[in-house]
Amino acid sequence: MGNRSRKMVRLSRALGMPLTPKAKRYFERRPYGPGEHGRARRRSESDYAVRLKEKQRLRAQYAIREAQLVKTFQEARRMEGQTGDNLVELLETRLDALVLRAGFGRTMFQARQAVTHRHILVDGKIVDRPSYKVRPGQTVQVKPSSQVKDPFVVAARGSHRDVLPPVPDYLKVDLEKLRFTLDRQPKREEVPIQCEVQLVVEHYSR
Repeated sequence: MGNRSRKMVRLSRALGMPLTPKAKRYFERRPYGPGEHGRARRRSESDYAVRLKEKQRLRAQYAIREAQLVKTFQEARRMEGQTGDNLVELLETRLDALVLRAGFGRTMFQARQAVTHRHILVDGKIVDRPSYKVRPGQTVQVKPSSQVKDPFVVAARGSHRDVLPPVPDYLKVDLEKLRFTLDRQPKREEVPIQCEVQLVVEHYSR
């Protein structure tokens, strides 16, 4: 394994959930925490530790920095409705997250790389910011000159679908053309992540 793969496997085991397809294979063989004491029965965690871990799980699934999550949480809190639901919905409309959901990459890191390397168009214009918020009605596609590159040829064949969740209903995807449209705003219950978002809200509200 490379350093990133090894790190993601270790983080997956620490958080109790697979974060990448490769981590999932290792996690299935070693479904316990990392380190020599990973198999040992641990003391029950404090309320703070439980909330902290849930926040870390959410952050890891979107592979974002703490400052990015805090900023998004503050935005979610200013919106109408449930703060936790708003938080997930805001994270899910990040460009890198939707590129992953559409199947253009196998992991969040691959999806983010596609964006930062200027392979992605939003409404016909290059966008290289992974945090760009896609709005309902906008169309995202791999630019034509990049569609012949090996990673995107593989993606267009649907080769990533075996390790990704089903395409959520808020996306309309034409995988062969490497194009999708955000049909509407995601709803929390549709977003394919593992997270007790109320615990994340409690962590930041303490």
